[in-house]
Amino acid sequence: MSPDLLMLLVFGAAMLLGVPVAFALGLGGAAGIVAGLSPDMLATLGTNTYNSIAKYPLIAIPLFILTGLIFERAGVAASLVRFAQALIGPRHGGLGLVVVLVCLIMGGMSGSGPADAAAVAMVMLPSMTRAGYPKPFSAALIASASSTAILIPPSIALILYSIVVPGVDLRALFAAGLVPGVLAGMSLLLPVWWLARRNGWEDPSQGERPPLKESFIRALPALFAPVLILGGLRSGLFTPTEAAVVAVTYGLLVGVFVYRQLSLKDIWGLLGEAGMVSGVVMIIISLAGIFAWAGTTLGTFQHLAEAMLSLSDQGWVLMILIMVLVLLAGMLLDAISIYLIITPILVPLMQHFGWNPIWFGILLAMNIAIGQFTPPVAINLMVTTQIAGIRLEKTFGWALFFMLTMLSALVLVMVFPGLALWLPERMGFVVGDW
Repeated sequence: MSPDLLMLLVFGAAMLLGVPVAFALGLGGAAGIVAGLSPDMLATLGTNTYNSIAKYPLIAIPLFILTGLIFERAGVAASLVRFAQALIGPRHGGLGLVVVLVCLIMGGMSGSGPADAAAVAMVMLPSMTRAGYPKPFSAALIASASSTAILIPPSIALILYSIVVPGVDLRALFAAGLVPGVLAGMSLLLPVWWLARRNGWEDPSQGERPPLKESFIRALPALFAPVLILGGLRSGLFTPTEAAVVAVTYGLLVGVFVYRQLSLKDIWGLLGEAGMVSGVVMIIISLAGIFAWAGTTLGTFQHLAEAMLSLSDQGWVLMILIMVLVLLAGMLLDAISIYLIITPILVPLMQHFGWNPIWFGILLAMNIAIGQFTPPVAINLMVTTQIAGIRLEKTFGWALFFMLTMLSALVLVMVFPGLALWLPERMGFVVGDW
């Protein structure tokens, strides 16, 4: 058996046996090293795990995780919901439209779909249930709308992509994700409005419209957070990593002094929770370094890329196959694992066909976003169904429906790359091809 095949088989077998993905990656990489190189090369395990996380841009990940937790607990979601209700007003599907709008804004603060899903579900699910929306529909809608956080800057997944793919400007990625993220959210609006009107959900005569001016003033500190992050990056005032520090500081100021929802005890608890979540992420990245080093040294990733190229010499055919592969992976794995496992295989294909790495990274992120609420794993859906108190399988039909609507946005960005590249080009960032 070839070392390439053994490495992949050990990784796949470990996953099937329920081994956590981080350790499955490490075991697969170690098996490949022993079979294809030499047992003495196991001495590189420590160096590879350290080198995988000893990268300055990765500092932004735990900081943005902390930012998301701070805004989640600071009462930001409630103020944004009230402001969105004041904008949209009582109408059929109004609360559904509020969900999408709030999730898009929350995505500009946390970069984490599950965090946004939890924050919005806690606020919106009771109101939607009282208005007549079925709980499975509400849970699926919040899960799908919150998945746009992976596209709206600051996105933890895009930070990782900029590290895995050399030479990609993270600021350009952040800017490129904005229009597709909004487009993905908008793809949910028309179906939500149509379904609510067709089924008589949310009687407009029984709703109340909060005062617009008061709601706007209350939500203004939350609305300013995405402007601060993206504006600071565009002006060159700070780097993406420094933007994470600014976001944490701003979130603490808003939570303690503006919304007054955070105490010193709460902050201490948030630091511990962010540390645990960040630790899990960093363990995955560090042990994936073993897998990546073994695959690169053995030529596994190059061999897999050549095998995919042998299927077809048409770029669009392979693009569709890649999108299907990533969608299937998104149904089973988290975004971080997908980027670490699949991206090294895809880089040679990007270079071969001359695909723009910024555009391609956004396509991957849109696909992975769909996987976050698509069964069987569906991490966002797990969060919302737990809060709604319903079984996961009751939401599958609605989740598949929203998957199709968001796939339409993905197809648009595939066919028209300018939807992703226009904004970073206008902002003066480097978005050149390979």
